[in-house]
Amino acid sequence: MGRAFEYRKAAKMKRWGHMAKTFTRLGKQIAIAVKAGGPEPENNPTLRSIIAVCKRENMPKDNIERAIKNAMGKDQSEYKAVTYEGYGPHGIAVFVDTLTDNTTRTVADVRSVFNKFSGNLGTTGSLSFLFDHKCVFTFKKKDDVDMEELILELIDYNVDDEFDEEYDEDKDETTITIYGDPKSYAQIQNYLEEQGFENVGGEFTYIPNDFKEVDDEQRAVIEKMVERLEEFDDVQNVYTNMK
Repeated sequence: MGRAFEYRKAAKMKRWGHMAKTFTRLGKQIAIAVKAGGPEPENNPTLRSIIAVCKRENMPKDNIERAIKNAMGKDQSEYKAVTYEGYGPHGIAVFVDTLTDNTTRTVADVRSVFNKFSGNLGTTGSLSFLFDHKCVFTFKKKDDVDMEELILELIDYNVDDEFDEEYDEDKDETTITIYGDPKSYAQIQNYLEEQGFENVGGEFTYIPNDFKEVDDEQRAVIEKMVERLEEFDDVQNVYTNMK
């Protein structure tokens, strides 16, 4: 599928790390969604979408319910979404998505890794021309769905005409992943749910619009940098334009 295949490879960069790290990341997203729209999924589309992602990541039901309950507590920290960007080793562009209650701590942590790997942390927006910001929706495919017709309907919501389709043997089901304009997130989610698609989970991602070639030795160094960044609890996702 060409570019769609590259989309999928880039999106899978987010899956690195341990399961506990993934649950921490999703827990913070739940906290923000609850603070913004309340604890009831049926009345909070963003929370409903994040819960679908949690289920896809095999996050236990107890963990989800506890995250929602904690977000309702008076002492719950207010998280702020901050993206850091810069160049890592060998000229590779790096985006770091964070959710933090202490930006001073977070920027110091991120900068320390860039410095350790001879990188350079830039100003916000300095590398935006190298990446496309996308919203990503993954949902269970219906047997009678015609993907060409579905994509045609979603074009009005600025959805890309390329998509990913993946079969899960363990669950005996096929999932569809589509990509669109972040500004159309709510419209896309509402449309998919109205059409009866199940487990509609939405996220945001950065897709490189130009991949940079590296050799095996360079790749190992860059991957080590990504791993080090993802060790911080504040870091949600790390994206690079490494091919």
